[in-house]
Amino acid sequence: MEFPEDFNQLELLDTHGHLIPRGARSSWTASKDDEAEADEGDRGEEWYQNKEDALKDKSKELTLWAAENNRLPTVLRSLTADPSLVHCCDEDGYTPLHRAAYSGHVDVVCALLASGSKVDPRTIDGWTPLHSACRWSHVAVAACLLRHGAELNARTNGGLTPLHLAASYTSSSKMDSTHILELLLSKRNLRPGLRSSGGETAGDVARRSGPHYFLFEMVEECVSVLPS
Repeated sequence: MEFPEDFNQLELLDTHGHLIPRGARSSWTASKDDEAEADEGDRGEEWYQNKEDALKDKSKELTLWAAENNRLPTVLRSLTADPSLVHCCDEDGYTPLHRAAYSGHVDVVCALLASGSKVDPRTIDGWTPLHSACRWSHVAVAACLLRHGAELNARTNGGLTPLHLAASYTSSSKMDSTHILELLLSKRNLRPGLRSSGGETAGDVARRSGPHYFLFEMVEECVSVLPS
């Protein structure tokens, strides 16, 4: 799918968000029937073991899948056998760190960073793991990435910052959406005035798409009412 350089990436999220690769979807080896069957029932330990067995001879796919599915022991075993797998990626450019961040698995995120993962790898669309964490309001993951030096104002190919994505209010939990914004807005080096390719600031996005615009008062210039 190709888009002009000036397309509005936030509008694309609204209309095609279900097509954004959530890790394993881009290199998933199961059939559609298998996926439907798995979605219909609970995924017990036996299901996960069967998946690991199916991917045991595909080390890259196994590492990516394990990172997305919070299989920390499997991730660690893979990296022990081949440390370079910490940098592997799928056809969309999603690394194990992206997948763990996307899914909110903070222990896996910390383990990958400790194993040498770059904190700001880019997908083909320019997303960093911090973008992925903020898109789905994973506060603990975002905080961990920022502690490890993640670029707070990183911009995607469409000019979106993590703050733009947090402001779009996409989380099913109102509290998580509030907390991710509070985390980002409290950072000293935040540049809230950056505009996307569609010309919007994160505050503009929050104003039209969520109930949390008032939080942006944290970064507004104060007006002094004291006599000079």
